[in-house]
Amino acid sequence: MSTTKKKTQSKTLNISQAQELKILRSIVEITNSELDLDVTLKEIVKVVNDMTKADSVFIYLFDEKRKHLVLMASKTPHKKELGKVILKAGEGITGWVAKENKPVAISENAYQDKRFKNFDVLPEDQYEAFLSVPIVHKKRAIGVVNVQHRKTHAYGASPINLITIIAKHISGIIEHARLYEETKQKAVQFDSLVKVSQSITSEAYLDEILNLIVVVTAEMLNSKICSIMLLNQKKKELVISATQSLSSSYKKKPNLKVDDSVSGQAIKTKKPIAIDDVRKDKKYRFKDMAVKENLTSMLAVPMVLKDIAIGVVNVYMKTPHTFTQEEIDVLQMVANQAAVAVENTKLVEEMVKTKEALETRKLIERAKGIVMRMSNLEEEAAYRLIHKKAMDSCKSMKDISESIILMDEFQKGK
Repeated sequence: MSTTKKKTQSKTLNISQAQELKILRSIVEITNSELDLDVTLKEIVKVVNDMTKADSVFIYLFDEKRKHLVLMASKTPHKKELGKVILKAGEGITGWVAKENKPVAISENAYQDKRFKNFDVLPEDQYEAFLSVPIVHKKRAIGVVNVQHRKTHAYGASPINLITIIAKHISGIIEHARLYEETKQKAVQFDSLVKVSQSITSEAYLDEILNLIVVVTAEMLNSKICSIMLLNQKKKELVISATQSLSSSYKKKPNLKVDDSVSGQAIKTKKPIAIDDVRKDKKYRFKDMAVKENLTSMLAVPMVLKDIAIGVVNVYMKTPHTFTQEEIDVLQMVANQAAVAVENTKLVEEMVKTKEALETRKLIERAKGIVMRMSNLEEEAAYRLIHKKAMDSCKSMKDISESIILMDEFQKGK
């Protein structure tokens, strides 16, 4: 094909000054009005689409915590893919643009570029023309705007420059929107931790406290399943003690051997363990259940108290998720507070048992004195008599003692 023929088939996009002013006004309005990141990105996609008449517009943002690019906004409906299509720094044309901080404009056969990365979930990957521009904030790429056309399309200097200017303008609002989202998330985390702390100091039963903790934690981390498993020291097993999941298959999951499970490994090492996809992990035993319940990423965090692991908090996500250090730290705080709740309950139970044992002993001593007086028996013989009566009647010595005391008071009353 001759060069002349190619030029006649390709459309070159040029933008007038009037159009530029209109576009820039729209961007200024967006930057002055929105703090919600999703809304901001949707509005930017609309502006870029109106300007380029593109068949596809994508916006990727760089995730600082996870060190990769994530698809965050799209012209076409890709709700299932948003937040899930991920590129490492330098991967694909998009990753190259972010890494090199330079735009790329390809008028035809973009998918043949050696830097190109194909995604089966994105049919736009077969489009001919590709324009990718970095979103730069303080001389650092924080994202990328991609424009694609089905047919060959020559991108002139005018649209490239304008999209670069737009990207520069929106970088600040994206960072502010991110800060706003992080602030909201931290507020939710703080509120959740306060609820957990309040539950520990309440007079509620342990079951109520643990159930509250799993509900609050699931909401905080947006997880599908959150569970607390407590360690049975004698059997060396982990037993599900609380979960907010309604799944019967998960609730009926058998106890886990400490030496043969992911959660058990968290107990033994006293360190958090994260798994990208439990359905593919060799160490995870319940792959069929995970497939049925649509579980992917998992985080197991030990409940540690006085350097002893007494249980584990497990979190499962519906979609692949790379847990950040902040998420791990927050869950570790929750797990440790859950350990305190369990320990406090044990202490209370021990106090109650001690008090009951003391009261029982006082009753037996009093009943023994009555038997000694009434039957003219020695102390040891009176004790054996009360014990034998308890054995013969299948009752406790406390019950027999109370009956003796009641009978003696009745006779005195006569």
